[in-house]
Amino acid sequence: MWKTIIRRILIMIPELILLSVLVFMLAKLMPGDPFTGLLTPQTSATQVHELKVQAGLYDPWYVQYWRWIVHMFQGDLGMSYQFKSPVSNLIAERATNTLWLSLLTVILSYAIAIPLGVIAGRYENTKRDKLIQFYSFVVYAIPAFVFYLLGVYFFGYKLHWFPTSGSVSVSADSGLSYLFSRLDHMILPALLMAILSTTSIIQYLRSEIIDNTNQDFVKTARSKGVSEKMVFWKHILRNSLLPIAAFFGYSITGLLGGSIFLETIFGYPGMGLLFMDSIVSRDYSVITALVMLYGLLNLIGTLLSDIVLSIVDPRVRIE
Repeated sequence: MWKTIIRRILIMIPELILLSVLVFMLAKLMPGDPFTGLLTPQTSATQVHELKVQAGLYDPWYVQYWRWIVHMFQGDLGMSYQFKSPVSNLIAERATNTLWLSLLTVILSYAIAIPLGVIAGRYENTKRDKLIQFYSFVVYAIPAFVFYLLGVYFFGYKLHWFPTSGSVSVSADSGLSYLFSRLDHMILPALLMAILSTTSIIQYLRSEIIDNTNQDFVKTARSKGVSEKMVFWKHILRNSLLPIAAFFGYSITGLLGGSIFLETIFGYPGMGLLFMDSIVSRDYSVITALVMLYGLLNLIGTLLSDIVLSIVDPRVRIE
């Protein structure tokens, strides 16, 4: 197992190198430059030229790429021209907000989806199953940004149950008040994003339960006189949950990238909002760093899913 993990990590190295080249070249092909948003009527062409020279934008692309890679391995991701702050510090601040939001979203997603998927699979073609299927189809058909806007409008502006922007209240002190304020700002966006994430889990778990119901090991357990309740909970559900557990790696790493729609609508200062602001302002240092981080998270998610599946399912050991 450890040999396979090390081999997978080594395979990630050329993938990240290829991704870095693509990201760097695409950033260079984007219109404008990082100093476009800094121009004012008082800014002279000479000043802009000096800024570009200092940033090394006139160097050959391979020189710029090598300099970028060397600085990245040294932990220097450059400066954000928009926020006037080191990119590494900026990402670390936003990643903390996104991390807590992602964890709450994953918890709510599985807390909602697993019971609904179990009911739908166990009581196939009943009214309960059809009602859950209807819920899944409706949620799946709603565009994410429309769903988020409706949530903000009803629960934020109409009912005033939750705050509609920020990650914590300005008046919140350290301690419990700060914790409750942060949780209050996360509940609504996390719940809305979790609801949208439940459809795939519900459908997959329902299908797994229905398929496992007709497997030979279930028929064997029933022929031995095992009670129907024990057959479902110990044999059918246990085996049906294994692939769902493996998806946890994909879920958490995917959410760590942040939701552009969600964080933009809620004004939540996370990775998604930072990525959107950086694109609008052509902040190349932040854009390239975030895309590289997203690529790394995706590869880590794949590795984590394989590891989790091998741990929870003894039949699927990585040799």
